[in-house]
This record gives sequence, structure tokens and C-alpha cells, in this order.
Amino acid sequence: MRQAVLTEPRRFTIAEAPLPAVGPGEVLLRVAACGVCASELDIYQGLAGHAVYPWAPGHEVSGVVERVGDGVAAPRPGDPVAVWVTGHGYGEYVAVPAGYCFSAGDLPLELALGEPLACAVNAVELAGIALGDDVLIVGAGFMGQLICRLVQLRGPRRVIVADPRGDARARAAAAGATATVDPATQPLPEAVAELTDGVGADVAIEITGAQAALEVIGRCTRMSGTLVIAGYHQGAPRQVPLAAWNWNAFRIANAHFRDVPTILRGMRAGMRLVTSGRISLDGLVTHRFPLATIDQAFRTAIEKPEGFVKATVTP
Repeated sequence: MRQAVLTEPRRFTIAEAPLPAVGPGEVLLRVAACGVCASELDIYQGLAGHAVYPWAPGHEVSGVVERVGDGVAAPRPGDPVAVWVTGHGYGEYVAVPAGYCFSAGDLPLELALGEPLACAVNAVELAGIALGDDVLIVGAGFMGQLICRLVQLRGPRRVIVADPRGDARARAAAAGATATVDPATQPLPEAVAELTDGVGADVAIEITGAQAALEVIGRCTRMSGTLVIAGYHQGAPRQVPLAAWNWNAFRIANAHFRDVPTILRGMRAGMRLVTSGRISLDGLVTHRFPLATIDQAFRTAIEKPEGFVKATVTP
């Protein structure tokens, strides 16, 4: 089988690898699509100090069950599923425990991105959004779009989405955001104050992974409100105005999870929501690449051309 391996920064090699062995309780999955995750971009560029090469990334995987190991009653061969893996997703096949598979139903498999859905589901649940809350989402990339859709299921009064990209704001508005703000042309604290009767957001969710959002988000949030750090922060250490955050008695939530049961629970909930039609990922996969052009997929995810939301690699 073919497997993409990052042999050095900015260079994937398509190598031949043995078909994964399938043990008891496992399934062999023929990969249909693997999303390019922002968490992989620093290592791809050689910017992460912990990077080790060669590296076989890829964890946002969907596909079709090829065969099952002993003791597996479900899923069955031919079933379309989203799966949780920690790597090797940019290849033709992966072997995973059956318990890490979640039905994709009738979804196009490129939209059965269960792992990022799990991240978004768990972030929204950690935020503790209550009925009638005013919610601010800073950043309207792929994860911001997922969170925008999920937040609406919690019954907020207003969902305010901030992003300097016009196409991203338009996409959020089409998905139900009640207001959008261009922070490049209007100070975000002022815009949020106008939209929240001068009080500020009850819950503010940062999903940019950038320093600038951390500097401004507290000034958009009411006293004793909640700040959710959902952005994936890489590179240089970040700074936060902790004195102001302390004074305002914010609840600060780190919306990143590493324990497997939490991740799997989020995937189960997310896949139930998309397969039942409660939320839709239509239009969020904007760029598709065959395995042979995986370097171009990563460069596109870094450059984010006009209209970009998400890139997938399709072995």
C-alpha cells in the first residue's frame, strides 16, 4: 500500500508500506479521506522543536471497513465510518480498534471528519453555554465554523463571529451566526458591546491560535464570563493580560483534550449530529488533493487562499 511519510520539513515521500495487520478487536479501513489539521503544519514546516523525521501524520480519517478481526460484531465490512487514529492517516489503509469507529451513515466520506468534530463538540460542552447566552466566536476557519454550528444547538440569544476574512464571515452568517464583525475595520470590544447591550459576551471562544485574539478577547467578555481557549497555539510562547482576567473573575477553559474516552465521546456525539442532519458540514471541505500532491495540500492549508476552509487528502 502507499503511505505518505514526511522525510524532512516540507517534503513528503510516497512510500510503499506493508498492509497493516488486523488483530482481534480491530478493523482494517480503506481510507477515503484524511483532513489536513492545523496541528500538523508547524512540524511540516520544521518549526516545531519536538519534530522527529520521518513522520507519518494524518488523524482526521474516514473510510470504508475492508475486513474485521476476531471478535468484531460491528462495524462490518463495507460500512462507512469515521475513525480515531493518531497517525498514518495519509495512506491507503489503517488498522484501528473497532471501538474507535463511528458510523458515517449516508454522509459523503470527505465530510465524515469525526476527529475535528470531537474537538469542537468537547469545546462547546466545556464552555457551558446556557439558554439565552450571548456567545462570541473569534476566528471563523474550519474549527470556528464547526463551533458556530454547534453553539446554536445550545439555545443562545446571539452568536457573534469575528474574522477579518469576508468569505469566512459570510459563511458563518449563512450557517446561522446572528452577527459578524470584521476586527480589521471595527474594534471588536466596541462591536460586541453594541450587540450585547453594553454588557459583553457571556462566553467568548478563541479559535485562532494567534496572540492577537488573546489580547482582545477579555475586553469583549462580561465580568464573571467564560473565556474558552480553543485555538491551537504553536510556536512562540503566548502572553495574556492575566491581571485584567483576574480582576474580571473570568472562568478560563482550556478546550483541548488528550484523554481517549473524552475524545471518543465527542466523536460519537459529533457523528450522531451530522448523520442525523442536526448540523451540516456542507461547503466546509473546499480543497481536495490526491495522495501524490499531499505537499500541495499542506502548502494550501498554510497559505489559506481566498475561499479556503479545509483541505483533505484522498488516497
